[in-house]
Amino acid sequence: MKLKTKQNKDILDLVRPTVLKLKPYASAKEEFKDFNQDLIFLDANENPYENGWNRYPDPNQTELKRDLSKIKGIDSKNMFLGNGSDEILDMIFRVFCEPSLDNIIINTPTFGMYKVLSDINNVTCKKVLLKDDFQIDVKSILESVDEHTKVLFICSPNNPTGNLINKEDVLTLIQNLNIMVVIDEAYIDFTTSKSWLNEVNTYKNLIVIQTLSKAYGMAGLRLGVCYANEPVINLLKKIKMPYNVNILTQINTRKCLVDQITVQNKIKKIIQSKSKLKTDLKKIDFVTKVYKSDTNFLLVKVDDANKRYKQLLNNGIVVRNRSNEALCENCLRITVGTNQENEKLINVLKELNE
Repeated sequence: MKLKTKQNKDILDLVRPTVLKLKPYASAKEEFKDFNQDLIFLDANENPYENGWNRYPDPNQTELKRDLSKIKGIDSKNMFLGNGSDEILDMIFRVFCEPSLDNIIINTPTFGMYKVLSDINNVTCKKVLLKDDFQIDVKSILESVDEHTKVLFICSPNNPTGNLINKEDVLTLIQNLNIMVVIDEAYIDFTTSKSWLNEVNTYKNLIVIQTLSKAYGMAGLRLGVCYANEPVINLLKKIKMPYNVNILTQINTRKCLVDQITVQNKIKKIIQSKSKLKTDLKKIDFVTKVYKSDTNFLLVKVDDANKRYKQLLNNGIVVRNRSNEALCENCLRITVGTNQENEKLINVLKELNE
């Protein structure tokens, strides 16, 4: 399919009028930003007695963004940090989608929060089924866009299918759609594929979302990162809660980011463990297929997913039954655990196999 690039719409034309007119709340910490001076702070009605977290956090996460900027090679002005990726996704809806009027497009099966957030925000969700190889259907997506379509969500690598989405297909959509294209890269660290990060200043309608929950092992800290061109980042800043990333998250994330060698070693271990787990799963008689994965999980087709899910649960192992998802009938999604956890899983499956 050969399309003529036609991206020409101003991003501000996609924004809800109320957001454009909105005057953001200015917190005390926004008005005074130099926290490193030896001063007496009597401006924010804080408890004055030090315990490590009696002060409000930096609302702009300045030092944390600086650390991320060094690691990712992206200017901090192109970053927005959220209380997990879910908060950022929700804010994208609130910036661009008018309730009861606008719509978004998702590619099913995919991450369930896109549909949940569309329901919460009273925005119509159009579902375009992935092709049999779990790649996006570009033609159907283009045909689904109408005058009220504001955002297309693409999860790559995709959850629950585990595969990367073809870059040429994604590029075709970015270049030919006058809507926001959000690429959710929660699992990008488990691939050798390049991120879309370096394209955020090339395409004004591109938003890339990453998380520190998966590869970095910080799920409990709840930190999501949005990368986009500066006008989009400024729109998100306009509607954010004043202190959306707490001080404990900022401090502990910075500590974790320092040791990149450990992070990369753990990623390598997970990828190696995944390879062995895939080989072992294929030896189980009732496993009919183990799909290719660019993530830290495997989508596994079995004879009866409901039965096998219950059996595993009865043996103290929790997986996800994805049978209710399109194209995933009788499929279990299995996260790669430690070598000991993976070994226990295989031993239980062998016993069920007898």
